[in-house]
Order: sequence, then structure tokens, then C-alpha cells
Amino acid sequence: MFQGRHVGYLEGLRYKGRENMLAWALHRITGLGILFFVGTHVIAAFFLNAIGDTISTALTVLYESTLTQIFVYFCVLYHALNGLRLIVEDFWPPLLRYHRELLWFQWLVFLPIFGLPAFLMLTSFLSGGAH
Repeated sequence: MFQGRHVGYLEGLRYKGRENMLAWALHRITGLGILFFVGTHVIAAFFLNAIGDTISTALTVLYESTLTQIFVYFCVLYHALNGLRLIVEDFWPPLLRYHRELLWFQWLVFLPIFGLPAFLMLTSFLSGGAH
């Protein structure tokens, strides 16, 4: 419980390391990345219908770019796998004893599922096959 310890704001935000903090931070960052992608779609559709094609085309070029697609793929896949791990830990509390192992297992599943398609998308982009 709370011991009456006074921690400054900057000290409270300082990265304390280990897997838990990284998973927590990445879950929030990837959630914001998904929000950015969906928001860009909505804004592009609004501008297409309300104002005209110029702004909508610029936004569409942004979210259809290969680097944005790789970023969104990272965000959706990591957020989904981390969320599934959290659901498993919430519904089966005895597994909390293996929290660190579940985090490593999540990365073991995530890396090949993300890495191969991202590599193929990037090599296609660099060879001029996509824009």
C-alpha cells in the first residue's frame, strides 16, 4: 500500500525498465497509432465529401504509404497480441505466476508474424514495386 512516499512527477515518469514497463508503454503507443490511422481515414472521408479532393488525396497518400502501413501493421498486431495476453492473465489468475514467460512468448509469436510481412513490404517498397 501507499507508504506516504513523495515521488516527483519526473521521477514517476522515469523508465524503470524490464518487460512490464515496455509492454505497458508499447500498448499505449500502439493504441494511439491505431487511433491516428482510423482518425486519418475519417478526416480524409470528411474532406472528400465536404471540401474537395485536394486535402483528401494528401491524407490518403499519407495513410497508404508503405512506411505508414508497416507502422499500422505493427500497432494492430502488437496491440492485439498484448491484449490477448492480458485477457488470458485476467481470466486465469494462476498464470500470473508466469507473467514474464507469457511476455516473452508474446514476443516469440509477434516477431515472425510481424517480421516477414514487414520485410516483404519494405523490400517491395525499396525495389520500386510499391509507393
